Amino acid sequence: MSRRRALTLAAAAALAAPLAVAAPAPAGASGQYTVTALKFTVQAGGRSCTVDADLYRPAGVDAAHPAPAVLSTNGFGGSKSDGSTAAVGKAFAERGYVGLVYSGLGFGKSGCLITLDDPRIDGKAAAGLLDFLGGQRAADDGTEVDYVTSDGEGDPRVGMIGGSYGGAVQLATAAVDHRVDALVPMITWNDLAYSLDPNNAADRRVPGAAKWQWMNGFYLIGEGQPLLVPSLDPSRINRLDCLHFATAACETIRTLNSGRYPADKTEALQKYARSVSPVSYLDKVKAPTLLVQGQADTLFNLNEAQATYRTLTEQGTTAKMIWQSWGHSGGMNDPASGELNLAEGNLETSYVGKRVLAWFDRYLQKKSGVDTGPAFAYYRDWIGDPEHTYATAAEVPALNRKLYLSGDGKLVDDRAKVRRGSREYRNWLIPTSHSESSLAGLIGLPDPAPRDTEGTYLDWTTEPFADAVDVVGAPRATLKVISPKTERVQHSGDAADKLVLFAKLYDVAPDGTKTLVHRLVSPVRVPDVTKPFTVSLPGIVHRYEKGHRLRFVVAASDGAYGGNRGVKPVTVTSAPKDTGVLELPVVGD
Repeated sequence: MSRRRALTLAAAAALAAPLAVAAPAPAGASGQYTVTALKFTVQAGGRSCTVDADLYRPAGVDAAHPAPAVLSTNGFGGSKSDGSTAAVGKAFAERGYVGLVYSGLGFGKSGCLITLDDPRIDGKAAAGLLDFLGGQRAADDGTEVDYVTSDGEGDPRVGMIGGSYGGAVQLATAAVDHRVDALVPMITWNDLAYSLDPNNAADRRVPGAAKWQWMNGFYLIGEGQPLLVPSLDPSRINRLDCLHFATAACETIRTLNSGRYPADKTEALQKYARSVSPVSYLDKVKAPTLLVQGQADTLFNLNEAQATYRTLTEQGTTAKMIWQSWGHSGGMNDPASGELNLAEGNLETSYVGKRVLAWFDRYLQKKSGVDTGPAFAYYRDWIGDPEHTYATAAEVPALNRKLYLSGDGKLVDDRAKVRRGSREYRNWLIPTSHSESSLAGLIGLPDPAPRDTEGTYLDWTTEPFADAVDVVGAPRATLKVISPKTERVQHSGDAADKLVLFAKLYDVAPDGTKTLVHRLVSPVRVPDVTKPFTVSLPGIVHRYEKGHRLRFVVAASDGAYGGNRGVKPVTVTSAPKDTGVLELPVVGD
């Protein structure tokens, strides 16, 4: 078995393992509630789908004493019964909310295909559950509710919360059903075309470098459902070469794995991935939205939340954003001290938890005087006191410091300091740089330190900083490279012939120890090597301590991503009036 296939199979098995389920509070204790298992038959995507759900009813809630509801579903590969999903129902029922927690389509005991939170399918299925909460329909066994706070006939007052796959479905639901009153999407995506095949160059029409490790790990979980769920619902079977996903999703994965990007395939890939992504339907989302994104996340990085936040606020939708510490790449199973941990129910004692409670107080309890917090907040891992780890701002900091790439490998703060010089690197036919084993942080496995192989990358390093430098936001680089071999083939009609490179930022300590900040890299498929191009690096929140140095690296490959087709030597030249520029959003400048 190949190393690549072994890794994805191991990751699939580990991700599919159910987590411990929190038990309901004992009878007579404060926060007492009951849990009732229900099934709903909904029509979605031309199929009749069974939705498996649990209804959490707080003690004392009835038609005379109604309460708002919280609707939630699982992350990819999970179900209503996994620890993090069930914890949502428990946590909010204990605080007086009616909870409806369900297994997303294609997972657990819910039927139908996996359609990647398509609003026309997954969003429509969730709208059927809103009908139930609004007293407009019964569960399959005849159960009805008349104790959810109502804003009108058939209009229940409902908020949604959940992470990753359970985050995007909130936006999909709100786009097709405006009865949703508040959203808290956590660690989720804006554009799956960017998430799975990122090109951080300005021209997003050119495909990027496929995240083969993330992509195939989740693909195997989806296709491996017969091994994970006995007596699979027939509505979850598609066809032999695409068992449990929608056909277009399988075709997208195959295109990305092929390493070939002819124009017609690329257009179809991007069209489908974006059609099921918030980027294509955010204009229909009107519900107040509190976005929570993780700094330790190479699957859905901070740029995704920032793109969603920007769109929502520009169109007038109420939105605020928090960058917390944990994401898919670390901290999910063991959050840092003081961070939100729904499994422990620490809503009142964590910064993010208190913000969520305030959000629901304002938009579900209709407490108009509640302060929902600042527009933007971010976690600082260099602050030792859990009570003060978050800083706040009116907006994401702007780019305000420029550094220049000098021909002698230095990163300087003035063009006049740039030395003329020319340096070359070349890729090998196998990856020579390692940033991460993508699923290691999610399933708690060790991961070797990041590394680059001599001759396959170029780097530029600052002098030691005289004071600490705090970078908050997405750095940007403007580059120009020379690659005659690429230039000869880049207009072949197959984007795979274009040059691929990987930009990233290291923190170098006085003793020479290097840290790749959150293991984040910025894949780029250069639109045209004869012209300068701009690279948007993933957003970070990082302090470069006094005496540390910042190192900017451009590498030829990365083992977690697809790469170049053939060997493509690259030369980078520098001169005072013509050199690459790195821009940083520095707080306190």
